[in-house]
Amino acid sequence: MATISIFYGSVYGAAERLAETLSAHINELGGSAKLVDNPQVEDIIAAEQILVVTSTTGQGDLPDNILPLYLSLQEQFPLLGAKPCAVIALGDSSYGETFCGGGRQFEELLIELQGKIIQPRLDIDAMVDFEPEPVALPWVERLVAQS
Repeated sequence: MATISIFYGSVYGAAERLAETLSAHINELGGSAKLVDNPQVEDIIAAEQILVVTSTTGQGDLPDNILPLYLSLQEQFPLLGAKPCAVIALGDSSYGETFCGGGRQFEELLIELQGKIIQPRLDIDAMVDFEPEPVALPWVERLVAQS
């Protein structure tokens, strides 16, 4: 079973807490997960499977802690060779067209880098689901079952 490397972008801590919960849950399920702090392009290249968990800030932008990775990936453009990838996007639908924009941007970049999206992006709406875990845990269980 491939190790799932979890990369997170968080402004107020919700996406980071969710990433930590998902990492623990994956390991409890018998899978293998690791959180990647201060991620670099080399961490994406070395990952067996990529899971990005990110909130959205500003006008559909990525949080400051994951933006440098995103920009470095755009600049260096390392082809991922169909590496398994998945994205969980946190947002607030009251922001209209920018809802979950950070997650959408990251997923689009992974596709451009020839990553293979193995499960449809999960968009979690803070207007509907105050706590993201009840929505994300079943989704990640399906992800682990595919790994």
